[in-house]
Parts: sequence; structure tokens; C-alpha cells
Amino acid sequence: MRVLEQRLHADPSRVVLRPFHLGWQGPGGSGARARKLVDDVISLSSSEADEEYARVLHDFEERHWQTEQLFEERYRQMEAVLGFDGSELSSRRKRLIGAYFCHEYTYAAAALMNPSIVPHPDQSGMTGGAVRFVMSLRAVGEGHISSIVFREGIALPDGAFELWPQSHFATAMLPDNSLTACVGDDCAVTLHRHAESTLSNSVIFPVTEQQRGGLEDLRLVRFDHGGGDYEWIGTYTAYSGAEIRSELLRTRDFRSFLLEPIIGRAGRNKGMALFPQKVGGQYCMVGRQDGKNLFLLRSDKLERWDDDGVLLMEPEFPWEFVQIGNCGSPILTDQGWLLLTHGVGAMRKYALGCALLDRDDPSKVIARSSKPLLTAIDADRFGYVPNVVYTCGALLVGEQLLVPYGISDSAVGFATTSIAEMLARMDATR
Repeated sequence: MRVLEQRLHADPSRVVLRPFHLGWQGPGGSGARARKLVDDVISLSSSEADEEYARVLHDFEERHWQTEQLFEERYRQMEAVLGFDGSELSSRRKRLIGAYFCHEYTYAAAALMNPSIVPHPDQSGMTGGAVRFVMSLRAVGEGHISSIVFREGIALPDGAFELWPQSHFATAMLPDNSLTACVGDDCAVTLHRHAESTLSNSVIFPVTEQQRGGLEDLRLVRFDHGGGDYEWIGTYTAYSGAEIRSELLRTRDFRSFLLEPIIGRAGRNKGMALFPQKVGGQYCMVGRQDGKNLFLLRSDKLERWDDDGVLLMEPEFPWEFVQIGNCGSPILTDQGWLLLTHGVGAMRKYALGCALLDRDDPSKVIARSSKPLLTAIDADRFGYVPNVVYTCGALLVGEQLLVPYGISDSAVGFATTSIAEMLARMDATR
């Protein structure tokens, strides 16, 4: 692989304005404490309230987009939750109350890592084989909470690419409660980004109890339902702080997103990657069901995976003796399904490899790489989790692959290679 110079790094200056909750003081206590806080703000004289609100605006207005509107929205939420009548309060005092129930969150202060990349829904104006793309990244902030962020850009057939710029402001995507559906403890939640916010400036935060510890390692794929009907689907790990399960992110426009759990025993594991189309009339995934080996899973329903799968690959070479896993959804080529893999070897060092699966029967491994394609070397060995390179997906542009990858759980790098070069690095399976 040819490693490119560009890097993306954690950035503590990227902040969003989020709700501030007082629930830490114990069951049943947060409502009383919150109401006392509202009463304290109401008790301020007009001059005291004006002075305090001016101070808040001085400190935060230029750090966020539509700051005062967000304060108003948060006030309305608290008025509904606490059930008080604020009709006689001035707009400024309402905004001040809203500000007390907000805080800044640095969503990418600790790490930016483990990207995936897919063709953008909008390919208008693309010529010469160029592809507009959406890249997802795992951002880690305060409390080691993982969220999902995005970058947009254009990739060229020669391996070059360009990222669209981000603005100074970032916004959190909002849940649409009217479109929430629950089955037992399994909830599907619809989120939407602000109509005036770009995708590159929007963040998906955990919204359910199962997700409260983080949304980890989204593997996006453009899924072809047939007849030009595309849906962008991602698998990710929802971490509650104690338990994990796999969930699905689904969207058709990257404006509205459905987050739903994977039902069935296969969803208990992490690192599942969906094929970009049905194979043999069934949905297929690659997963590491036993924590060490790769399995091929099949299902008749996208949201239900009860199949234990068939063994696809076991660690065979020294650089993957500890475990192997997928690095995103398989990519269809003329030769078969190209699957990027990762292996873990001595000293828990991660490396990237690849395998080729039969086009019609992906349970058959045609070839695989006996040597790593990419490992962490020199400065890339250092980071929050050292000696790791890891990706959640690559983009095929003509005959070239653009591979964004995580560097020691601290940054994101980019590499390119051709399909021919990858095939040449693989040996036929024994």
C-alpha cells in the first residue's frame, strides 16, 4: 500500500452544545434539584439575570451555531419535563434557564479513529471517474464516550482525494421521538441532523441505555436492494458500559438515520460487516463469532441474525496468530469478493491483510495474504493504543482502493493500492 501524507487528529477545539443532566445525585433526586435550579434563576432580579446572561453569551455565543435558539429549545424541554408554567418569563430569562441545563462537550478530544468510507448518495457533477464519498469516523471524547462523526470528500481514480472543509461549528443530531419503536427492551430510534447543518459538522451521540457507553466502529456499506434502490447501512457496536451488542444504522440520504438493534444470538458479538448486496437470495455478513476466527453469517431478514455461521478463516500466519477480524464490508470485484482483514500478532500488534472469497459462494476462500499489507511503523506506533492499524472499510474508485485507517487509536491516515496489487499479494488457499 502507498501511504499518503495526510492525517486527521483528535481536536479538543471541536465542541458541541449538549443537554446537561443532574441525574448523578441519585434516583428521584434530579427532578427536585432541577426545579430548585429553575427557581434560583427565576429569583434573580432583572438586572442580575441580564448580567448573567450577557456573561454566558460572551463566553459561548461565538463557539456554537444558533446558540440562543439552542438555549430556548433546552428551556422548552425542561419546562415540559418539570411541568411548570413559564409564560410570564421573559425570553432572555428562559434562555438563561436553558443555558443552565446545557454544557459543552468535546466529542473528539481524546481520539479520532477507525474510519469507513462509502460512495455519497449525490454523485452529480462527478466526471472522469471521480467519486464523491462519505467517511464515518469514531470520535472519542470526555469519559471515553464514542460517537459517530462524518467527513465528505472526492476521490479520484489515481488514488488522490480531497476532504471538504469543516466549519467552526458542530451540532448534535436530534432524536425524533415520534418515530421511535420499541419491542421489549429493543428500541429503534430515528435521528435527524439539523436542516441547515452539513453532514461534516454533525455528530451522532448515544441515545439509548444500551448505547450510553458509546457507539463504536461503524462499518458503512452502500447496500443495493436491486433496481437502483440503494440504502446506506452500517453495523456498529453499542456499548452500555458493561455489555456490548451489534446494531444497525440505516439511512438513504444522510439526513435521517434509523438506529436499531440486531435481533438474534449473532448480535451478541462485535465487528460484523454486511455484504453490499444479497448473495444467493440472502443477506450475508462476516463476523468474529468466537473472538478469534472469521465466520460467514446468512439471514433472510436484515435486522435478525440467529445464524451461528460457518467457519470462514482461522489465523494461519504469525502476524495473525492471536485473532483475525474483518476490516469492513467485502468489495465485489471481477475476481470475487475482496475482504480486508486485520490480524493480531506478537505484542498485540495489529496489521492489515486481505482475502478473496468466491463470488457466488463466499464461504469459499480462494486466496489470502500471507504477509501483512500494512503495519504500524515509526511514529504511527505511538498513540492511545500503540501498535495498531485498523480500518472499517475502503472505497473502490475505478481499479484503485482508497483505504482510510486508524493509527494507534489516536489518528486517521490514508493509503491507496490497486486491485491488481492486492491480488498479487495473495496466495491460493491450501
